[in-house]
Amino acid sequence: MQLSGATRSIVRSYYLLAGLYTLSASVIWGVNTLFLLGAGLSLNEVFIANAAFSAGTVLFEIPTGVVADTVGRRVSFLLSTAVLAVTTLLYLYMSSVEAGVAAFAVVSVFMGLGFTFYSGATEAWLVDALNDAGFDSELDHVFARGQMISGSAMLIGTVGGGILGSISLSLPFVLRAALLGMLFVVALVVMHDRGFTPKRLTLNAIPEEVSTVARTGVRFGWRNPALRRLTLAGMVQNAVFIWVWYAWQPYFLELLGRDAVWVAGVVSALVTLSTIVGNLLVEWFTRYCGKRTTLLIAAACVQAVAAIGIGLAGSFWLALVMLLLVTGALGVSMPVRQSFFHNVVPSEHRATVISFDSMVSGIGGVGGQLGLGRSAEQRGIGETYVISGLILMLAVPFLYGARRADSPGDGFEGSKAEVGGTCAAVGVPAISTVDWGVPAEELL
Repeated sequence: MQLSGATRSIVRSYYLLAGLYTLSASVIWGVNTLFLLGAGLSLNEVFIANAAFSAGTVLFEIPTGVVADTVGRRVSFLLSTAVLAVTTLLYLYMSSVEAGVAAFAVVSVFMGLGFTFYSGATEAWLVDALNDAGFDSELDHVFARGQMISGSAMLIGTVGGGILGSISLSLPFVLRAALLGMLFVVALVVMHDRGFTPKRLTLNAIPEEVSTVARTGVRFGWRNPALRRLTLAGMVQNAVFIWVWYAWQPYFLELLGRDAVWVAGVVSALVTLSTIVGNLLVEWFTRYCGKRTTLLIAAACVQAVAAIGIGLAGSFWLALVMLLLVTGALGVSMPVRQSFFHNVVPSEHRATVISFDSMVSGIGGVGGQLGLGRSAEQRGIGETYVISGLILMLAVPFLYGARRADSPGDGFEGSKAEVGGTCAAVGVPAISTVDWGVPAEELL
C-alpha cells in the first residue's frame, strides 16, 4: 500500500491514537472480572455491571454521534478520554468501600458514555481526512494495520495489567487513568478535523440534532438492506462476544486449578496475538476473495464452532486453543466489516451510522450479558459457552442475506478473484452455492 506524504501523516496519527487508546483501555481487560469479584460482587453481579456498561453504549450512541457530526470528531475523542479517566478512578473508589453492584452499574453506564464518544468518531475522522488528502487505496488494509497496532498495544496492556494485578488488582486501574490523561494531551496535538466542517451546537438545538441523527441512522443504515443485515448480525454476535471475553477469566483459572492472576495476563496476551494474526490474514485474503461477506460468513462459522468447543473442552489448554480461534477469526472480520460500512455510507453521515450500528450492537450486549450471566451462575460457565456458540450461529443467515443484497461495498477492488468469487483459491467453500432454505428477501 503506497501512501503520499499527506496521507502517510494522517494514517500515522490514526495508528498513534488508536494504539494509545487501546493501550490505555486494555490494562484492565485481563483482570476486570477478577477485580469486580474482589470488590465483593458475585459472578452474576459482575455481568450485571458489564450489562450496565452496554446499556450506556445504547443510551449514548446517538447523542455522542451528534457531537461527532456537529462539533467535531476531535472534540468527541477528547471527551472520550476524559470521561473514561474519571469513571476508572470511580471504579477504584467504589472497590475500596465495597459500594455494591448498584453503584458499579451506575458508573458502568457512564463508562459506556466514554466509549461511545470514541466509537465511530475516530474512524470517521480518519476516512474524512484521507478522502480530503486524495487517498485511493483499500480502507481494509489501513483498518487491518490499525487493528494490528491496537492489538500490539493490547498485548502490552494486558500483560502489564496482569503483572500489576498480581501485585494489586487496583494498580491496572491507576495506570489506565494516567495513560488516558497522557492520551488527552497527545490528541490535542496531532488530531485536527480535516475534510469535515464542524457546526455550532447549542443546548436548544440538541433535541433536534438527536432526532436528525436518529433519522439519518435509519435512512443510511437500517434502510440499506446490506447494512441492516450486517447490523443485525453484529447485534447477535455482540450479545455473545462481551460475555465470552469476561467469562474466560474465572473459567480458565478453574480449569487450570490455580488462582494465579498472572495467567489472566498471559492468556490476554495470547488472545491479542491471535487477533493480530487475523489482522495479518486480511490483506492476503483480499487478494483472492471477491466479496467481504465471504470472509465475514467464514469467520462467524469458526467463532460459533470454537465457542462451543470452549465449553466442551474440559481442559485448560484445549479451551485456550478454542478461545484463540474465536479471537483470531474476530481479527479477520473486524477490519473487513469496518471497511464495508465506510465504503457505503456518505462522509457527512459516517460517524452517525457507525454510532447507530454500535447502539444496536449494544442492545445485544445488554441482553446477552444478562442472559448468559444468569445462565453461567445456574448452569455453569462451560455449558453456557456451548449455548453462546449456538447463539453465534444465528448471525450466519443475516450475513448471508447481506451477501445476497449485492451491495457495492461488498466487493474488493483489485482482488485476483472475480467480483462474485468465493475464495475457492484459498480453500474457502463456495458460500453462494449453499442452500440455506430461506429466500434472501426474507432475511430481513
